[in-house]
Amino acid sequence: MRTYPITVHWRQENRTIALDVPEGEYILRSFEQQGEPLPFSCRNGCCTACAVRVLEGSIDQREALGLSRELRSQGYGLLCVARATGALEVETQDEDEVYDLQFGRHFGRGKVRAGLPLDEE
Repeated sequence: MRTYPITVHWRQENRTIALDVPEGEYILRSFEQQGEPLPFSCRNGCCTACAVRVLEGSIDQREALGLSRELRSQGYGLLCVARATGALEVETQDEDEVYDLQFGRHFGRGKVRAGLPLDEE
């Protein structure tokens, strides 16, 4: 079975982990099976706990519902639903930082009623 070198720079832990992941396997799951668990929460591609920024390479993450196309195009990914498709180097992100990039424009603008902030009615 073909494998690819995957390097994760885990900023919050100040460490770098490099492992070979079989082609098509979920990166997060493979790291766990090899004794190197990474941060996660939902395992379904819906939250941002396992968010990374791609430094080199690309990932197949069509199941990443928790990231907009815009953020994906900017190099963000979710390791729980990212599959190994080639050599990859990523850096973990702060969950709140990515969550704010994803949803921040929708919050913090006052109370919402009928789809509009109250100050815009």
